Amino acid sequence: MAKPVVAIVGRPNVGKSTLFNKLIGERLSIVDDTPGVTRDRIYGDCEWLGNNFLLVDTGGIEPYSDDIIISQMRSQAQMAIDTANVIIFVTDIKSGVVASDEEVASMLLKSNKPIVLCVNKCDKIGAPEPEFYEFYNLGLGDPIAVSSVHGHGTGDLLDEVIKYFPESYDNEEENDEIINVAIIGKPNVGKSSLVNKISGTNRAIVSDIAGTTRDTTDTYIENNFGKFNFIDTAGLRRKSRVNDDIEKYSIIRARMAVERANEL
Repeated sequence: MAKPVVAIVGRPNVGKSTLFNKLIGERLSIVDDTPGVTRDRIYGDCEWLGNNFLLVDTGGIEPYSDDIIISQMRSQAQMAIDTANVIIFVTDIKSGVVASDEEVASMLLKSNKPIVLCVNKCDKIGAPEPEFYEFYNLGLGDPIAVSSVHGHGTGDLLDEVIKYFPESYDNEEENDEIINVAIIGKPNVGKSSLVNKISGTNRAIVSDIAGTTRDTTDTYIENNFGKFNFIDTAGLRRKSRVNDDIEKYSIIRARMAVERANEL
């Protein structure tokens, strides 16, 4: 059986991407204080105590928003939940339990998947703050105090995650050669639509709004011609027209995708 899949979910701006980057050991997801920076599903290989698995970062879930981008982010998160073996539900001790946390918890319980409750931003060493214990009210078992910035508690978190892995699965890294194909272009020319068409799935969020794609997303496809990884990227513009910090990060990720692509 294939490697287990672990999805990181939660409402916006609780530190999901920071945790994702910390666990995989590289800055793959864009991190910013602006809610909604992550939109598509971002995949990364992770290893803990000899267990190899696939970690998935998702956009923040806002249960009742009708915004076109946010609703597609919610759909992308639901896809990650549906395919995951284990779910890490990330919350924020600084804001405490809010209504959105309760709605997300209810959504996750319906999935019947194992859920590991992560209380993020517990940056102080020692006993948790009193606010930590209110997360028991979510009804998801014992919460785990984590600092995704400093790494405190991530070992305890992963110890709990791997408890739910199948007893036997393919724990070896892929040795077959995969051809990396970077898809590059200006904003709003249809790069994500092309990825979705090739893969036959709604892998990437698509809208008429320029700049919808921010992170790079990997889409693996295997056919009679071989194994391919299509890397969708944010649109590239001239430096003189780039003012937003998030767009600057997106462009850096796009350039990294070009470096990952195979030379033909």
